[in-house]
Amino acid sequence: MTDLQIITSNNGKLREFKEIFGDSKYIPVQNNIDYPEIQASSLEEVVDFGLDWLQKTTKPPFVIDDSGVFIDFFNGFPGVYTRYIYDTIGLNGVLRQMEDVEDRKCTFRCVLGLLTESGEKQKFVGECSGTLIKELRGKGGFGYDPIFIPHGFEKTFAELSSDEKNSISHRGKAMRKLIDFLLK
Repeated sequence: MTDLQIITSNNGKLREFKEIFGDSKYIPVQNNIDYPEIQASSLEEVVDFGLDWLQKTTKPPFVIDDSGVFIDFFNGFPGVYTRYIYDTIGLNGVLRQMEDVEDRKCTFRCVLGLLTESGEKQKFVGECSGTLIKELRGKGGFGYDPIFIPHGFEKTFAELSSDEKNSISHRGKAMRKLIDFLLK
């Protein structure tokens, strides 16, 4: 078994890593290093900067994650500002901004960045499309999970079991690509 550092302060993300990595030969371990997140136009740019910055201070291998919700009606906003919007106006604020909006389609996107022991950088992307609903539902998950229903489902991410969510979520898809890479 090999430890794989997950650079995050988000216990929900770490839990998802542990669930998805399950019986693989890698054990996700949390490393709560604070590093600067730049304001950029894409999740990939944020991840690239984070990998470069952390490479100077952290022994690889490690993984960082940047995720966002891209709302069609708002031309992809909040996107890279998803966490900022969550921290400033919260889910109720997001719902207020969308009160009279009919087009509630959106896509969750996750970019995982890996720095290997040899210093190689890799990125893995996962997406999950769905709709933002008009009220909070469910007790599971974290972040935007209580207001997001993935396509093909009638439950929010927060109402799905961990296994259901991880099988279709943006982060779950990106993690499976990461695991495939690590096992090759």
